Amino acid sequence: MIVERKIRLVTDQNVMPDKPAQVEGFPMRKWSVSIFVLDEAGEEHTADCFQKVVYNLHPSFENPTQSWGEFEMVIDCYTTEKSKQSIPHDLNFQSNHYVSEHTVSFKNPSQALQQILRETGPLPNDEDRAKRKGAAGAAGPKKASQKYDYEKIADGLGRLEEDDLLRVIQIINDNRTEGMFIKSDVDGEWPGLSCPKGSADEFPAGEFSIDLYSMPETLTKLLWDHLVRLPSTVSYECFNPANHF
Repeated sequence: MIVERKIRLVTDQNVMPDKPAQVEGFPMRKWSVSIFVLDEAGEEHTADCFQKVVYNLHPSFENPTQSWGEFEMVIDCYTTEKSKQSIPHDLNFQSNHYVSEHTVSFKNPSQALQQILRETGPLPNDEDRAKRKGAAGAAGPKKASQKYDYEKIADGLGRLEEDDLLRVIQIINDNRTEGMFIKSDVDGEWPGLSCPKGSADEFPAGEFSIDLYSMPETLTKLLWDHLVRLPSTVSYECFNPANHF
């Protein structure tokens, strides 16, 4: 799955009258660049979809937010610790305030990242996901969708430590069925967590994601019970089936 979002770079700059010019005819200026994610209506949202953002500035300026010259910088937006998208940005002094927009892509986003991206628009698989969830809910009171809160399962998975994460992957592999929606890649994430490189031969480094709604009830129960037994990671009340009838 590939999700696209528009981001907006907002640049503000102004002359610093109390700061002596380092080069005649070129006054010192203070500037800032901010990144926002746009929703479908064009409204700005904080860029929580990025783990970190690195601004690669011109090396000749000692103070990175003050300068007398214009230059083009490269902004690296990290969606994971290793995956980044580089965006060129022209820092110029033609206007005190200006914006530029770019499109960024998120390949096979984790469960946690999908939740963040939904704050700025639907995902490509949301329609199918809603249909599967609705069909499961309409099938009867004994269906897993009425017994278990998938959003809280996803939240619990996002809190797992390394050893528990590997155990969960083992549970899924041991109980995998043809109807499950699972994707594997090489970016090193599994539902909101990093799969440690070289941790085990059967778990090579790579992207491992699953649509929780596609799991059979037996696997859902196994994951649920496993999470309940981890008091240091999640609370029992959060995953108590009795709370969801």
